[in-house]
Amino acid sequence: MKLQEMREKTIEELNSTVIDYKKQLYELRVQKSLNKLENTAQIGKIKREIAQIKTVIKEKAE
Repeated sequence: MKLQEMREKTIEELNSTVIDYKKQLYELRVQKSLNKLENTAQIGKIKREIAQIKTVIKEKAE
């Protein structure tokens, strides 16, 4: 999701997106621990997305 798309969404939509990303992150970590994850860079990408969304939420709250 691009930053402009994030800024167009409401805080509630962003919060639900964060929850979805956290579920994906959990699944990726489980796969990594079972040595079934081929692209470990996905974990970093998801973490970055979560951080960006949380930043946009904080900007909107002010």
